[in-house]
Amino acid sequence: MITVEHLTKRYGSHRAVDDVSFRCEPGTVTGFLGPNGAGKSTTMRMVCGLTPPTSGGATVAGLPYRQLANPGREVGVLLDASAQHAGRTGREVLTVAARTMGVDRREVAAKLDLVGLGTAAAKRRVRAYSLGMRQRLGLALALLGDPRVLILDEPANGLDPEGIVWMRGLLRDFADRGGTVLLSSHLLREVEAVADRLVVIGNGRVVAQGGKDELLADAGTLVRARDRGALRVALDRAGLDAAKVTDGLLVPAAAEAVGQAAADAGVALTELRPAGSAGLEQLFLTLTSDASTGKDLR
Repeated sequence: MITVEHLTKRYGSHRAVDDVSFRCEPGTVTGFLGPNGAGKSTTMRMVCGLTPPTSGGATVAGLPYRQLANPGREVGVLLDASAQHAGRTGREVLTVAARTMGVDRREVAAKLDLVGLGTAAAKRRVRAYSLGMRQRLGLALALLGDPRVLILDEPANGLDPEGIVWMRGLLRDFADRGGTVLLSSHLLREVEAVADRLVVIGNGRVVAQGGKDELLADAGTLVRARDRGALRVALDRAGLDAAKVTDGLLVPAAAEAVGQAAADAGVALTELRPAGSAGLEQLFLTLTSDASTGKDLR
C-alpha cells in the first residue's frame, strides 16, 4: 500500500505540491494525472525519499521509503529512464542491482526476457539504447526484486503502440496478482484502459480522486452526426449543453435525452454512447483548467 498524507513542497514562496493526500491499495492500478508542472513528479519523488517534503509524509508498505531495509525488494521505481549508467550494458545494469539487493543472478535473465530485451539487446551499452529500450530496461530494474509496489512516472514514453499494449498487460497482471501500482502518464486513454482509480492533480493540489467508474459516471454522452451543426442546434433547442471533443460532441446528459433531441430535430446520428475516453479527456481538461474547485469521490 502507498499512503500519502498532506504532502506539501515549497520552493521559496511557490508551492509545487500543496496538501496532497491519497492512498493506493493492493490489487489496484492508480492513475496519477495532471498537466505538466502540476506536481506529479515532485509528489512521486517525495514518496520515494528523493525530495524532502516541507510538511506531510508518505509511506510504502507502512514505512517511509528511506526506512525500508531493502527498498528494491519492497517497491520498484521508474522515475527517469535516462538515469542509467550509459557505459554499462543492459545486463550489467541489472547485475549490479541484483548484487546490491541480494537477488539471485538468474533473475537478471528472467527480467530481461520479461521486458523484451533479448540477448543481443542485453549486450549493448545503454548509450546505444533508444528511449523505448531504456524504458524497458527501467521496468526490468523496477521488477528485479519482485516488489509488491510499483511507482512509475511516464513509463510509456518512447514505446511504440505494441509496447504500450504490452506494458498495459504487464501492469494489469501485476495488480491482479495483488500488487500496488502508482502510474503517472499523460496518455489518458492508456491510463483509462488499465487504471482502477484516478487521482487528478492541478496547480499542486488534488482536484479529484476516486474510482475510475465513479469519476466517469457523470461524464455524459458522446454523440456524433454527419451534420455537426444541425446536431448542435438540436441540442441547444433541447436545452442541452455540448462541448466539442476529439471524437464528436460531449453532452452532460443521459444518452436517451440526447437521442430524443436528435430524433425530434430529424438529425441522423452516427454514434451515441457513454462518454468513455472522451469523458476522461473532458474531465481532465475541466478539472485542471481551474484547480480552485475540488472534487473528492473517495
